[in-house]
Amino acid sequence: MVKMHLSDTLSRLSESATLAMARKSRELKEKGVDVISLSLGEPDFNTPDFIKDAAIAAIQGNFSSYPPVNGYLDVRQAISRKFKRDNNLDYSPEQIVVSTGAKQSIANVVMAIVSTGEEVIIPAPFWVSYEEIIKLANGIPVSVHCGLDVDFKMSATEFRKAITPKTRMMIFSSPCNPTGSFYSKAELAEIADVMKENPQMYVICDEIYEHINFSGGHESLAQFTEIKDRVITVNGVSKAFAMTGWRIGYIGAAKWIADACNKLQGQITSGACGIAQKAAAAAVDADPNVTFAMRDEFKARRDMMLLELRSIPGLNVNEPGGAFYLYPEVSHYIGRSYNGRKITSSNELCEYLLEEVHLALVSGEAFGTPGFIRISYAASQKDLKEAMNRLKKGLAQLT
Repeated sequence: MVKMHLSDTLSRLSESATLAMARKSRELKEKGVDVISLSLGEPDFNTPDFIKDAAIAAIQGNFSSYPPVNGYLDVRQAISRKFKRDNNLDYSPEQIVVSTGAKQSIANVVMAIVSTGEEVIIPAPFWVSYEEIIKLANGIPVSVHCGLDVDFKMSATEFRKAITPKTRMMIFSSPCNPTGSFYSKAELAEIADVMKENPQMYVICDEIYEHINFSGGHESLAQFTEIKDRVITVNGVSKAFAMTGWRIGYIGAAKWIADACNKLQGQITSGACGIAQKAAAAAVDADPNVTFAMRDEFKARRDMMLLELRSIPGLNVNEPGGAFYLYPEVSHYIGRSYNGRKITSSNELCEYLLEEVHLALVSGEAFGTPGFIRISYAASQKDLKEAMNRLKKGLAQLT
């Protein structure tokens, strides 16, 4: 029998909690169990027809050869126009790298900049993959707790306190996964001031939820010119255009950073799918108002879900300004029991809800903040209402 031998690198990584819960939900569904899964961050809309038409045209145009590693020039030009139009950011096509999803874009940057033993600050709650990507680069994740009382956002004071001589980078998302909170221009200006004091530092600003914003215009950290060359702006088409399966993300960055990511990507995946790139170019070139109908539906769902959650005793939840998640505090239910089964963590609470009422959610441990759960409302209002009925039932059973 062959002995399994896995690398030290793999042993440092955890399975994605969101994908793990999706897997468990799928396995139960395959057994005939009626599971409602609110675990994945995936819009339940179809990709708009004009984007699909661009992909069909690319197929008919025989864009089936290897594309350039950093993306087709016309696609990078379209992204450059998008940055200028939507964010007032000047990134030339040479400063843009197209990748197989924003997750690869983030991994490229971290592995290109972070050396072994260097620290990367991540405000918690944070997206599950940030911590694991940092580990993959042999970096050290440094979590900064940001509570419900501050809308889950890191202040300049907390940011400054977390910096050490080993700090190389900070990563955050706005609007945030998992909380839906977003940073105002004034809040970003304070972060920029801390960056000015620390010229050795870089920031990845993950803006994948940019167009799912219910409270006004989106603000980018790279707008502050004194630090722009140390900000890497990450975006993509998955969320705003319901293109999760097309797998296209991109960065705007200083040219030397883009060149480094291009070099790295060339040895791992090469260029992203050419047909998907052409579809993405149609998406980013479109007027952003094409995203408004989906955004407005998400807002309606958010409002309905907030009413439901606030009717449950012991739950605390903020009103998120963007994305499509709610992140309630469930500490009130930790320590309770059902049929002799004691719940000692939010992770165990999610396991209990899946097994007893067939509702799949993701625990706060995965996002660096125990005592919370993430609820995705990227589902129909009918399914969301039934999900809330199951949540109420499951929590009411705990004594």
